[in-house]
Amino acid sequence: METIIDNRVVELIQKCEVMVQLTTKACYYWNIIRLLFQMPLILTSSIMCVLNSFDTGDGKMKVPNVVVNGVSVLLMSYSTSLKVVEKVDMYKNLSNEFLLLAHQIEGINPDEIDRNLINNLIEKYDKLCFSVNFEDIPTRYKLEIINKNKGKKMPLQLNGASGLSPSGVPKELTSHSPKVILNSDLKFDANNNV
Repeated sequence: METIIDNRVVELIQKCEVMVQLTTKACYYWNIIRLLFQMPLILTSSIMCVLNSFDTGDGKMKVPNVVVNGVSVLLMSYSTSLKVVEKVDMYKNLSNEFLLLAHQIEGINPDEIDRNLINNLIEKYDKLCFSVNFEDIPTRYKLEIINKNKGKKMPLQLNGASGLSPSGVPKELTSHSPKVILNSDLKFDANNNV
């Protein structure tokens, strides 16, 4: 019984560590996207500020102003519709929450560990996992985390049940695929036996 509880604690710590890595990668990814949206806005606003300072009032700057404002609105709309800023904050907060949970588990006195405590910690872990939008994390980061943590207990979303495989080939195309038989592989005899 004690060994089962000890195993559950170790597995939960490993899952938390994997989730910290994954959510940190997701935060990094969405932060790059945020910067890619912000840089053109900053650049175009700065250029238009300089160009508008040379405006003589003859109306030559109307078209460039309209174009730059249109591009700025388009970039802000895309950024808003993708909820880039919210995703950066969400993944950063989730990374911190998984790290705090891992530290909380590591700080538990071994004599205090019982089934109820483990179940409460697992429930807290599950609630955090429900908050993670795995579909917004690029597959390359998921696969990188899988490869980096071989031998560790993985969250269900990364353990292969979701179609991810470390080799980058979808699971359905590996071990359980039917064998393809080419016409050149078939041999016929006079009795029409294959």
